[in-house]
Amino acid sequence: QVQLVESGGGSVQAGGSLRLSCAASGHTFSSRAMGWFRQAPGKEREFVAAISWSGGFTYYADFVKGRFTISRDNAKNTVYLQMNSLKPDDTAVYYCAGARGTGVVSLKDYDYWGQGTQVTVSS
Repeated sequence: QVQLVESGGGSVQAGGSLRLSCAASGHTFSSRAMGWFRQAPGKEREFVAAISWSGGFTYYADFVKGRFTISRDNAKNTVYLQMNSLKPDDTAVYYCAGARGTGVVSLKDYDYWGQGTQVTVSS
């Protein structure tokens, strides 16, 4: 069993930065790939970024490449999402998730989810 708690969301102006954190409990965290998804009002939840269990491989949605960076600290059971150059279109609830296997870009690849943290970017 893995429990995930996100933090670090908030309101920021366009061009600003935020760092999201996802604290995990449970002994399987370090053996799981982890991902970030987001869901804007009226839209489906979409993949943002993922990182392999070792941190050696990262994956990004095209719309965040060069702006967002995912990282993890297995000693702290925490995964991070550094978000720079934020745009109003980045406004959404951001969710941390734990992958069940090697797939990382689809919702079905994940079996553990956090409660989400709101990110609001104003123009």
